[in-house]
Amino acid sequence: MFTEVFADLPPAPAPLSAEEFRSRQDRLTSGLSTDTLLIVPSPPERVHSNDVHYRYRTSSDLLYLTGWEDPDATAYAVHKDGAWRWGLFVQPKDTLMEIWEGRRPGIEGALAKGIVDEAHSAQDVSSVLAPLIDSCKVVMLRRGVNNEVDALVDAHVLGRSRARQRHGTGPITIEDPSSRLSELRLRKTEAEVAWMRHASNISARAHVAAMRMPPSGLNERHLQAVIEGAFVYGGASGWAYPSIVGCGENATILHYTVNDSPCAEGDIVLIDAGAEVHGYASDITRSWPVGGRFNDAQREIYSIVLAAQEAAIAECKVGRPSDAPHAAARRVLAEGLIALGVIDQALEDALDADHGQLAQWYMHGTGHWLGLDVHDVGVYSPGGAARPFESGMVITVEPGLYFGAWRPDVTCPERYANIGIRIEDDVLITDDGPVVLTADCPKTIEEIEAIMGS
Repeated sequence: MFTEVFADLPPAPAPLSAEEFRSRQDRLTSGLSTDTLLIVPSPPERVHSNDVHYRYRTSSDLLYLTGWEDPDATAYAVHKDGAWRWGLFVQPKDTLMEIWEGRRPGIEGALAKGIVDEAHSAQDVSSVLAPLIDSCKVVMLRRGVNNEVDALVDAHVLGRSRARQRHGTGPITIEDPSSRLSELRLRKTEAEVAWMRHASNISARAHVAAMRMPPSGLNERHLQAVIEGAFVYGGASGWAYPSIVGCGENATILHYTVNDSPCAEGDIVLIDAGAEVHGYASDITRSWPVGGRFNDAQREIYSIVLAAQEAAIAECKVGRPSDAPHAAARRVLAEGLIALGVIDQALEDALDADHGQLAQWYMHGTGHWLGLDVHDVGVYSPGGAARPFESGMVITVEPGLYFGAWRPDVTCPERYANIGIRIEDDVLITDDGPVVLTADCPKTIEEIEAIMGS
């Protein structure tokens, strides 16, 4: 199955270059005063069960600035001799640990990439950083990522002696660099887009593999196994977020992740799943009928959601406000439900935030930033007004309609009982208009039925 589905997968892009990372570093430090010390730690490994660890995923900020994926890493930037110098603490070479857990690049490997100017053992964080902290005026650190680094900085900033405070020596403040990094990460470079497109291509083929599963005896876990297995087969590091696979009424639960119910023929199955490649996320949702054919009621709801998504994608243009896709999607959804008789209000009343009936069937936003995090960083409304789209931004577009007959808070139309439809794609904003990175994933009724019929 996977061999056929992935036969036309384009090759992976070239690895991100040292120049790419150096450019990111320079853009960040260009806005800092030269008496600043920037520290970017990685989170510690987490225990899953006794001595078994969860699969490690480092800080997205650390990935963005250095590309270093291993645990126990901390990056820093300090101004020395008229220039910014970047350093990285990494796990040292250790034959015994490497026998058990795998080879380590070590200090030599960190320097060989040309991404940092100096490298040290992770065991030397305190001894190397302490004098750098004492010689700066501002420490930039996102707190809460690594408790040991937080404690080190607190001891030197908050514990300054009265004498040093009187003479103005040593660090004075701790600032969070997150807002600066978020602004940089919000606009993707061509190299980043290439890897996001590759993650999207893998995810698209994984969804096709799931669509081709035979309906007899099908369970949600079978679809989850196929789609996540396809991620790995295609070269991804795994999923970008826990996969949502909901059949029947479970398709009407927005963040359903139990994924263990049988799929009855004729039910809609909603799969929200995306691969991660070198930290970059994809995010796709497709909804389709088990057995391969939409019935009339499913077709009606699906057509409305697809039209809403197309209207929203059309708003993903440079200069348009970032909330324009949501407004466009809501309007099309409301118009469609009014035409079906599901909503008995006038259009503007149906769209009202407090009393509109649309919110009974569509209760979430239409998109979010996408990048190194599936819900990526970046302020949507700086100063209170929706941010205009700029070239290089990537946003998901994911309208839906959910008719959960199990819900006690609404009276679900019998014709549409337990139909849950969401259609989600990843959209790059460009000067030439929106580019759908996930375009390889089929989404029209005709395309889906043709694949399932095969």
